Amino acid sequence: MGTNGTISGAAVLAAAGSLLDEIRYPADLRRLPRESLRQVADELRQELVQLGSQIGGHFAGSLGTVELTVAMHYVFDTPDDRIIFDVGHQAYGHKFLTGRRERMHRIKKGDGPSGFLRRSESEYDVFGAGHAGTSVSAGLGIAEAVSRAGGDRRSVVVLGDGAATSGMTYEAFNHAGEIGSPVLVVFNDNGMSIAPNVGGLSRSDRAKHYFESLGMDYTGPIDGHDVDALVAELGEMREAKRPTVLHIKTRKGRGYAPAEADPFGWHATSSFDIETGRRGAVPAAEPAPKPAPNWTTVFAKVLEKIADRDERVVAITAAMPDGTGLDKFAKAHPDRVYDVGIAEQHGVTFAAGLATEGLRPVCAIYSTFLQRAFDQVVHDVALQKLPVVFAMDRAGLVGADGPTHHGVLDIAYLRVIPGMTIAAPRNPVELQRLLATALEGDGPFAVRYPRGTAPEMELEDDPQPIEIGKGEVLRDGSDVALIAIGKAVDEAHAAADKLAEAGVSAAVIDARFIKPLDENLIVEMAERCGRIVTIEDHGVQGGFGSAVLETLARRGVRADVRCLGIADTFVDHGDTDDQWRQQGIDAGSIADSARALIDSSSSDVPRWPAATTRLTQRTSV
Repeated sequence: MGTNGTISGAAVLAAAGSLLDEIRYPADLRRLPRESLRQVADELRQELVQLGSQIGGHFAGSLGTVELTVAMHYVFDTPDDRIIFDVGHQAYGHKFLTGRRERMHRIKKGDGPSGFLRRSESEYDVFGAGHAGTSVSAGLGIAEAVSRAGGDRRSVVVLGDGAATSGMTYEAFNHAGEIGSPVLVVFNDNGMSIAPNVGGLSRSDRAKHYFESLGMDYTGPIDGHDVDALVAELGEMREAKRPTVLHIKTRKGRGYAPAEADPFGWHATSSFDIETGRRGAVPAAEPAPKPAPNWTTVFAKVLEKIADRDERVVAITAAMPDGTGLDKFAKAHPDRVYDVGIAEQHGVTFAAGLATEGLRPVCAIYSTFLQRAFDQVVHDVALQKLPVVFAMDRAGLVGADGPTHHGVLDIAYLRVIPGMTIAAPRNPVELQRLLATALEGDGPFAVRYPRGTAPEMELEDDPQPIEIGKGEVLRDGSDVALIAIGKAVDEAHAAADKLAEAGVSAAVIDARFIKPLDENLIVEMAERCGRIVTIEDHGVQGGFGSAVLETLARRGVRADVRCLGIADTFVDHGDTDDQWRQQGIDAGSIADSARALIDSSSSDVPRWPAATTRLTQRTSV
């Protein structure tokens, strides 16, 4: 440790032979004298910085909970006593102390630990979490179940990193005060979620009155980096018989100067040089390469261009201004962005209210998080036919963040909503055109786009709307039609090249719209080719392919159809390209599926005029 409490590279390298080497599980920690805990915390922080420098990850939140993590595992008899972390951004230190230290260098890799809490990974991960705001509800349920069974194990919740802004958290607190089960809540108040916190509870001077008015006991605030004070307060809390809150004040990024100075920017990070804080593997003497464009940045630029011309456009985020690109949009239009906190339900209905008065709200919410506001999308937006635009970032497979963050259900849950339009761009220009289309519409409109690098191309100065429900033939063919959406269109193109080398003529169609479909184009391709392969970065069940099958059945068109997409499973964390290969939606797999479909089809696939088709279909899914 340096004199200012921050970590130097030399301190990290001097950690060999540490007390941490003696700790494999919390029981080992509890055998140490209390006066050793400060050293354990210092060593754990050093190891977290070393890990972060090598592989990145959710970094600043875990640095801020080092002392708390050590103190909780020292005071409570884990895993018999239950510790429930909200989300998992704060739990890397917890993983180090619970048998996973040797594998932490592989965190978020296919063969390593999850970046979040996962029950199947460790008995110390009491409740799986990747979406914020679930901890108090789960902890209260555990406390009530223990009370009903006459047990004495404790249920300890670590509420922090923005989860206190979640509407679900408020609901749980209200219920806790009502039923009185002894859930023990550590309110880790670091003033941040991913971005700075918003809302009344972010004011610590209001916290005591808030909690006590709900019938909960309250202590604090205390210094959350004073391990001795934490042990003392947690020891008293351990004996509580009622719902109790311990309010602690911490600094996100504690102990590493660059992260303390910019906890927003260091919430999640790539690898970095410990001494300089420089991120990435480029040596300091070399100029950093120009970063490739990503879909989030493109969305922000597109929305800014549209908002420059249309003063009705406003944007809404649920505590994710950086993740959705709205932090960049806000630089151009600071008075036209609303951060509602981790409260997707409120955000959607708030947008509906804005729309009733003539504004054009854009809800920029990850696909996986929009799930949390399904009823609001149905009841408050679609039923009232309000022009709210849903910009769904991270649609499809997202790689290292894994099953809690994959956006592979949105087509299914939105497609069933009457009046909903759903589209997916294959490139930035198409995103630009589709957003222009959405903001010209008169009803709910969802645009889904993936995580990661976008094709590099110039944006249009004046993008024109696209005819709703109109697909595009990008390559003609006669043997099989590859009909894809979004990012999968490029894979379909590459597959068509492979098929051409084998003498197979494959058409490539960018459907653009999932709802409404370009039914005439789909029917035309089915009758011309007799064979269709649909490709989507979404679950096969209820997805784009299902919509194509329904169309063919309704129109009475007989064709051999194979639907490619995400299997009926939760896809594990790992590399995105590997995930696409495993799910059979990369170019090579698409070409193989198309050849298999042709081989299994009749050598003379019938092509019937639409007027004489029968209401039957053959499918191979």
